[in-house]
Amino acid sequence: MSSKKIGELLIEQQLITPEQLTEALELQKVFQDQTLGQLLRKLGFLTESDLSFILDQKNKRRKLVDILLYGNYIDKQKLSHAREISKQNGLSLEKTLLKLRYVDEAQLSKALANQYDLPYIQIDAADIDVSLSSYISAVYAQKQRIAPIFKIGNTLTLAMARPLSQHEIRELEDSIRLKIISAIATESNIDQVLKRLYNVNIANAVTAQDEVNLDIVPDSIIELLSKTSVTDEPEVEEETKKVTEKDSVIVKLVNKIIYDACIDKASDIHIEPYPGKKDVVVRTRIDGQCSIYQRIPYKYKFAIPSRIKIMADLDIAERRKPQDGKIDFKKFGPLNTELRVATMPTVGGLEDVVIRVLASGDPLSFDDLGLTERNLKIFRKALASPYGLVLVVGPTGSGKTTTLHSGLAQINTTQRKIWTAEDPVEITQAGLRQVQINPRIGFTFATALRSFLRLDPDVIMVGEMRDEETATTAVEASLTGHLVFSTLHTNSAPETLTRLLEMGLDPYSFSDSLVCVLAQRLARRLCTHCKEIYQPDSSELDEIIDEYGRECFQNTGLVSSDLVMARAVGCERCGQSGYRGRLGIHEILDCTPQQKSLIKKRADTDRIHEQAVLDGMTTLKQDGILKIFQTLTDIHEVRRVCIK
Repeated sequence: MSSKKIGELLIEQQLITPEQLTEALELQKVFQDQTLGQLLRKLGFLTESDLSFILDQKNKRRKLVDILLYGNYIDKQKLSHAREISKQNGLSLEKTLLKLRYVDEAQLSKALANQYDLPYIQIDAADIDVSLSSYISAVYAQKQRIAPIFKIGNTLTLAMARPLSQHEIRELEDSIRLKIISAIATESNIDQVLKRLYNVNIANAVTAQDEVNLDIVPDSIIELLSKTSVTDEPEVEEETKKVTEKDSVIVKLVNKIIYDACIDKASDIHIEPYPGKKDVVVRTRIDGQCSIYQRIPYKYKFAIPSRIKIMADLDIAERRKPQDGKIDFKKFGPLNTELRVATMPTVGGLEDVVIRVLASGDPLSFDDLGLTERNLKIFRKALASPYGLVLVVGPTGSGKTTTLHSGLAQINTTQRKIWTAEDPVEITQAGLRQVQINPRIGFTFATALRSFLRLDPDVIMVGEMRDEETATTAVEASLTGHLVFSTLHTNSAPETLTRLLEMGLDPYSFSDSLVCVLAQRLARRLCTHCKEIYQPDSSELDEIIDEYGRECFQNTGLVSSDLVMARAVGCERCGQSGYRGRLGIHEILDCTPQQKSLIKKRADTDRIHEQAVLDGMTTLKQDGILKIFQTLTDIHEVRRVCIK
């Protein structure tokens, strides 16, 4: 694309004068929604053909996706998803947006008309004069998806699904000896006109590529369930046989459940069958909260688990013991997503299935972690350490791995050799050497860590310190010139130190190796589209300040009268919940000389916590309260995820 602006290009080509450009720019200050080219045309300074020539030759047209985004037809999340599906299935982005039902035909055609500065029209095929068919051949009209819709004098108006090039327009004008005016209409609208003019029906003449991708989006869950008849209590063998024969409804049903969960950014899917004629309950966990996605008729209580087990290469005949496996969903549906599956036998000869949607992809931006200035400074300092042990702690699903990978991305350079041992490998980064552990064959975190030390590493990340062997090896590695990252399941940063000492670590080696401990939680973020910002009354504010600690609150420099908060409301974008997305709440214990001394003395958690606060640590709840006053979340979420 040329770096020159459209006005400069038009002057360069001597299509307008500098004075005409100045006049159009002044007019654009009043009509800000009009492009410069449109205004130059309306002022009579430029012809449509000259403008189109420059825009096409210099690639200066507005992008269709920008028009769709600016017009609020789609959001960036849907656009990103559509691009991924488009790439996987070899479809155009426009066709993918239609198949995903993110835009409809009319919206897409209006955006296209805007892009090419052409009128958008809706045609009533019944009003079209059939004699117009004599001007354009049926073969050419079908091939180009164009239709003549009316003629006035020597001017013929053509409706097009996509604009013809200026060269094609000129050739057609020379052929039919008429001037052509272009207009944009939907493909289905043009198909109706072509059927009337030429008595052909090309709506069903899909290409082989279209045929392959017609089921890119599964049917709605209601449509799928309505396709089946209610039967008596099913038998295991009968339903299993249906699955192995690939009963189309069951296959589509499971695909739809997984597809919707991925689109809704759920982290887990719970399939819960019940004895008797009770419905199968499907729940999804979104932003840390479980909610019912759908109730499915009891007749599927054997079929759905069996179908999932087939997808995960598990033994469908084994229903007496738990099994676990993985699903590469791109083999079965339109999303390139990896799923982790676990089954559990329940009463009545049934099986529960839990599917974890692995958030594979790029690491989160370091600036998006939500660390406060003090915490960011300490974490950056830890990342810059030549050696030592950096721990990120918290319960399952608190974003520990995401934080570690964001940190690794900051130091992932060609000068550093970085090895990671993970279970599973969810986030991938170019430059990291990532290893998937497999405890079944004895390849544990401790085994991987010992092997890494023979592979000339600079930085090592161990997914989790589950036992004394792993913890001891990690400490030894950090003392021999390696920077080691790991995670632990503890409730707070101070508690982590006493937990590791109780596991049997040598306090002297541990105190020398530790750089910092970051504890974190994930709280639901208030929906930015519907949250209500308000000024809290004195009683509500006093209660929150008491929870923060009055003495500590005075040190924050915040003025009570200036504080604002926000509350959840609910809208379509957040599913009426009032929350959309999550944010991190952190506390960082910096291993100062005073802390090292306490570790060597095997001090208790309370004493370590006191010293951490003296060193400037903000507790998890305090960090959450600060984010309440930034209107990012509310007190209910902070209380839910943080201990006192």
